[in-house]
This record gives sequence, structure tokens and C-alpha cells, in this order.
Amino acid sequence: MKTTKAIGAIVLAGALACGADTTANIDFTASTGRINKWLHCSGYGPRSYPRSLENDDKDLAALHLTAARTHDWALINNGQRIVDTQYLFPLPHLDPSDPRNYVFEPTDHVLELAQNIGMKIFYRMGTSIEHTGDWFFNAANPADHARYAESLAGIVRHYTQGWGNGFKWDIANWEIYNEPNVKPCWRGTKAEFIDLYVTCLKRLKSEFPHLNFGGPAFAGCPTEYMKELLAACRTAGVAPDFMSWHYYGQNPKDLIAQPARVRKLLDEAGFPKCKTIINEWHYLVTWDGIHGASSQDKIRKAHSGPSAHNGIDSAAFNLAVLAGFQNTCLDQSYYYGSGCRGNWGYKDGMGRFAFAGLTADRKRGFVLVSDYRGKEPLTASVKGMDGARVVSAHVLDHTRDLEPVAVEWKDGTLILPRKDENSAAFFVIFERTN
Repeated sequence: MKTTKAIGAIVLAGALACGADTTANIDFTASTGRINKWLHCSGYGPRSYPRSLENDDKDLAALHLTAARTHDWALINNGQRIVDTQYLFPLPHLDPSDPRNYVFEPTDHVLELAQNIGMKIFYRMGTSIEHTGDWFFNAANPADHARYAESLAGIVRHYTQGWGNGFKWDIANWEIYNEPNVKPCWRGTKAEFIDLYVTCLKRLKSEFPHLNFGGPAFAGCPTEYMKELLAACRTAGVAPDFMSWHYYGQNPKDLIAQPARVRKLLDEAGFPKCKTIINEWHYLVTWDGIHGASSQDKIRKAHSGPSAHNGIDSAAFNLAVLAGFQNTCLDQSYYYGSGCRGNWGYKDGMGRFAFAGLTADRKRGFVLVSDYRGKEPLTASVKGMDGARVVSAHVLDHTRDLEPVAVEWKDGTLILPRKDENSAAFFVIFERTN
């Protein structure tokens, strides 16, 4: 097996083949190509907003993700007007050829953060998902498609040509919109979106023929919609550089088979050079319990147990898909999360929270520590209680209801004995002896 430090140079030796249910066939005498590092990408990048509270750049860099897709970044950077077209070009009636009509700086900053830790940028133009019910603001059909296309050209020009005090960054992949086949992302008609897509694609390719433009990041793999979109592109005499779509489910075989189906569709439509990209994929049993919930039972099932959203089934699914993708024609894949913690994060939605207080005479103090879904050993660093003794300690978890518990207390370190990997809370009272 030939290896170098660069993962892209590793030979993909002996494709893993599934035989009988209990057998995996591995052949190191055959090789099927080289590992494609572009299948190891994500929808997550460094955040601009919480850097003084939680900077996870080092953890993110340790994942060695090849690229970051910018979709939903406006939602995970609280209060920051970034990435989305309506934030960079906020007044669509103004002249899109004048750089003074754009607001680039916040997005400049967050894109630079990602590139500083070695991540390429996959830029999604358009808007983040808009969960506003019957009200909508950003997902509306633009009034003037040609003017909208000009604003996208201004954004690309800023980041790749240095326009408007911009940059000459290597951002090769630009996606036109996201999930036009679901209402939270597109409120116009199918015909209106196809016209917008073709108009923008033709305009962008005319000025930037060396860059890759495509999309539109379909929700699911709707082949009929793809065919209609490709037919419109062919009529307009313009070719997308890539076709992108999403997958949420629990069938790895179906997901791994999708690139071949789309490749066949593209070839038959006359676009053999159009690449295939799955740029959102995630294990999902049901949306009920993840996006809202019809009952508390649905919430529990979604978040607890081996088959939960972030449980061991999800982890095994991810590994199966990442391995399976390497033996497909898929050109790029991006795992969704777009966040750090929780349902769509790369870390469990856990947290440790502490609260402490003193009596008026400062003789006694208490510490309340809540460890929500923690998995690491639980310790607390306590200052200002030198020479104090532990008067009492109680624990609340799924088996103990505020039962007394023995804790270790020495040299300013409090060690709290969690029983297992489930959530737990501790209440400890100290008393000064001097």
C-alpha cells in the first residue's frame, strides 16, 4: 500500500466489499484509485460571533476537513450579517456595479478565519434557510433576475479579483442558491427559479469562465427537477460545472448509490463534464423530535439511545458513508452540520455549567455543577476555598435522587464521581476551618 503524508496520495487499496451479512471482503492485492480528500468536507467553519466565549478553531482544524460550505453561516454566527446575498448587497435597487453599495467586511472576516486553518471555501450564494412559517423575507423570488445576477458577479469579483478592496482568493466553487424545491429556501415558483438559475449561471460564466458555478443544492435527489433544470440550461447554451443535492436518512446503501444515478442523468442530458456534489448529508431517523416535536416521547427517541440523532448508529452510518463514497463517482461531499454543538454539530450537545455562592459571613460556600450529557471525567477547579472542608455533597442522576455522595477535594480540585456517561448534577457545601 503506497502512502505519503498527503492523504490525497494514499492508494485506495482493495475496495471493501460486502459479502454475506457477517463477512466483509478486503483485497490488498488490488487498488481502485486514490483517496479523494474532497469527500471529507463539511458545512461548518470557524465562527466569527462567539470567539471571546468559545473558540473551537483548534478542534475544527484537527478534523482536517478539506473545505467548508458557507450555507447557514449567518444562522450560527449570532447577529452577524454574513455570506447571504441580502447581507452583502442589502439594497437591491442600488447599482450592483458600484462597490460602495456592498457590505463585504463581516464576510471577509469569517472567510479568512476558515482559510487560516487550512479550509477551502465552497461559497453558497443566495440565502440561508428561513424557518419563518408563513412569513418570508429572504427566500422571495428576486424582482429583477438580471440585476440579482449582477450582484452575484460583484461578490465573486470581490473575493477572486480584488474588486472593491477585495481579495484574490482561491475560491473555485460557487453555488447558485440552496434547496429551491422546499419552501423555507424558495418561495417562488419552479419556473421562476429555473429562470433565475439560468440567468445567474450564464452571467457568471461569461465573466469568470475559469471558476466553477453550479448547484442548486436540491433537497433530496429529485431527478425530474434536475432534468427540467438541465434542459433549460441546454436551451440557453450554458452548462453548470456541478450538480449538487442533499440527503437526510438512514439508508447508507441508498445514499452511496445516488452519485451513479445522477452521473447517468447528467451524461444522458449532455453534460458529461458536470461534476456531482452531495453538500449536505446526515443520519436521520425522523424530523419529528429534531425540528419541533409532536410529543415528549418523540424528543426522547430523537436524542437518547443507540439510534438517536447523535448516537452510535449515527456514527456507524457516517463511517459507512465516508468509506462507501470513496468507491463512487462522487466528486465532493460535505457533511451537515453547520454548527458546533447539538443536532447539526460535530460535538455532542452537552455542556457543563457551574453556580457558586457564599454565606454573608463568608464561612460557608456552595457549588452547583450540572454536567449535561458529558462523557469526560468530571472535575472542578475551585479558588478561594483553601483550607475548607466539604460538609456535604449530593448527586442527582438517572439512578440517584439527591443521594449523598463521596467526593474528592484536594488542593483546589474537586473530583465528582459520575456513575456513567449520562447527565448528572452535584451540589457541594464547603465550610472554612480558619
